Parts: sequence; C-alpha cells; structure tokens
Amino acid sequence: MDYSGLFRLDGRRAVVVGAGSGIGRESALALAAHGATVVCADRDEAAATATAGAGEGLSSYRLDVLDGAAVTRAADELGPVDVLVMSAGTNVRKRLLDYSPEEFDRVLRLNLRASFDLMRAFGAGMAQRGRGSIIGMASIRSVTVEPGQGVYAATKAGLVQLLRTAAAELGPAGVRANAVAPGVVETPLTAQIQADPQWYDAYARKSALGRWAKPEEMAGAVVYLASDASSFVTGSVLFVDGGWTAVDGRYEPPS
Repeated sequence: MDYSGLFRLDGRRAVVVGAGSGIGRESALALAAHGATVVCADRDEAAATATAGAGEGLSSYRLDVLDGAAVTRAADELGPVDVLVMSAGTNVRKRLLDYSPEEFDRVLRLNLRASFDLMRAFGAGMAQRGRGSIIGMASIRSVTVEPGQGVYAATKAGLVQLLRTAAAELGPAGVRANAVAPGVVETPLTAQIQADPQWYDAYARKSALGRWAKPEEMAGAVVYLASDASSFVTGSVLFVDGGWTAVDGRYEPPS
C-alpha cells in the first residue's frame, strides 16, 4: 500500500454547494489543492466566481438549491461527479413559540429539503457509476440544543439521518455518505452572535479548546471524507467542534 497519495483527489470531480463563502468556500479550495476539479456552486454567482478565481482547477456555477428543477438540471449539465459537498444553510434564531410558519418553512427548505434534492439528483449518477462520496454539513446542534435553536437543530438531525439512509441504500452501489458536524465557526451564518462580545466569549468558553473555529479548519474533514483515506467510512458523523460535545459543563472544582 502506497500511503503517499492517500488524500489525493487527482482525476476526481467535485461539486461544492454553498461555495461562495464560509465552510463551502474553504472546502472547495482544499479539494482543488488536493487535485480535484471543483465546481463552485452558489446562488450568489459573483461569490461563486470569486471562489473559483482563488485557485487552480475551480469553476463557478450558479445554483439556487431551493429550485428543485434547477438541482436536477445541474446534475445533468455538470456531468459525472465523484464528490458532492452540501454546505448551504440558514438559521432563524427564535424560540419555538415565537416562530412563524414561514420561518419554519424557510429553514426546513434550505437545510433539509434542498439536501434531499441534491442527494437524489447527484447520488443517482454516482450509484450508476459505482462510486462517489456525499458530504453534508450537519452541526453540533444535531445532538445538543439551546433555546432558540430548535428548528435549526431539527433540520441538522434530519440531515444526519438522511445521510445515514443514503449510506445504507447507496452503499451496495459503492457510494459513501457522511456528515461533518462543526461547532461554532466564524462564518456569515454566525455573524449575529459574533457581533455580541458576551455571546462570542460564552461560545468560545464552551469548547474544550476555548475558542471559535475558522472556516478553513473544517476543510480537512471534507478532504478526508472525499478521499480514499476514508474508503471504509460511511454513515458516520465527524464532529469538528473543538471538543464542544465532549465537555459537560465548564466548572472546574478547586484542587
């Protein structure tokens, strides 16, 4: 076994949805750096183009994942895809009794329904070709919740179960499906909390490492799950949370 190329992705084609910013952007750049040809898909065409211009082997594609027909069309137009990364997401931070039906539907459609459509559209081709890796961005909120995060948490837990089902159903065809579960990451999605020093510090103290993550710190997990280094990994959730889910409280008793 030659381990020198274990994480290389030469000759593989990846589509990163939500590549215009945050974790999606860094994932696209990291996959390309390891040899993949990467399509940077995003509803914001200018942002996708900016990501594509930041490295070699990247191209842009405008995709609104809330449009199911557009997702199906993208799978046809982009041709054979070996790696699908789903990083687009949204959140409305409200307690359940304050949520409107419209807000519920907005979070559900982007975080869960769009992932369902993407997995079906791109997973079908992967299964036909007998290979592929589907990677979804879950969250620590898929297993731990705080007030005001209930609907977001429900969608991320649902995404994990969709990916596990995809792993079970598509595994015999050679397709793997896994989730990455970030902790608190400095992305546009968390801008509201980052802007509040009290909240920012409280979140930082919650993890074992005592800080927020940078988006690029998620990219290694994506490369791993896309590559042969994870050839026997499917139906799994890889927590990249700085130890958040390992820590039960932050009180340190006196010695």
